Amino acid sequence: MLVKEVLQNMKIIANDFRANELIKIIRENSGLTQEEFGKKFKRTRNSIQYYEYGQRNYNVELLLDIAKNLNLIITIESRKIK
Repeated sequence: MLVKEVLQNMKIIANDFRANELIKIIRENSGLTQEEFGKKFKRTRNSIQYYEYGQRNYNVELLLDIAKNLNLIITIESRKIK
């Protein structure tokens, strides 16, 4: 199955997760290992591991690069106030 097919129906509400969890969810749903994911985004396997364990922070530029390369959409919405 292609990465695009797997990620096509994935919807994440980022507020429900920590930043490190988002990277892991995206990587796991893409079907890539930490090493493959790292190579795709010019990072080492250790860097990906550090991001996923919350030992290192990533910047929004990396998240945007991941979204662009995996054909994901990042949406920011205001919450509805009840």
